[in-house]
Amino acid sequence: MITALDHVGIAVNRIDEALQIFEKILGLKLGKISIVEDQKVKSALLHAGETKIELLEPTDKESTVAKFLEKKGEGMHHISFRVTDIEDMLQQLKSNGITLVDEKPRRGAEGGKIAFLHPKSTRNVLIELCEH
Repeated sequence: MITALDHVGIAVNRIDEALQIFEKILGLKLGKISIVEDQKVKSALLHAGETKIELLEPTDKESTVAKFLEKKGEGMHHISFRVTDIEDMLQQLKSNGITLVDEKPRRGAEGGKIAFLHPKSTRNVLIELCEH
């Protein structure tokens, strides 16, 4: 079951430049910056009340975020919903015809379980599910 909007992911060319806007000008509080090796990204999490903004900078030109930036430029990459049982949710979605990017959850930037739904099944919106 979806319990909340967890975060909005924004693809950027350089996190340090994006932080000048999101942290310095908008006043969002930086939580942590980490490298997510299997996704080939550097992630910066900023707090906006109960929701977070995740800035994503590619660490490899072959990463999906690098390809996104090349094709579409900087901007919203995905939305993430917090769920209570990610494995069950993935099975329900698959049985309802949703194409999954991740058949099984993997570890996300905050150490929890994450999985992505393919945008061709969700009106061209990349959706991430996360279970903390």
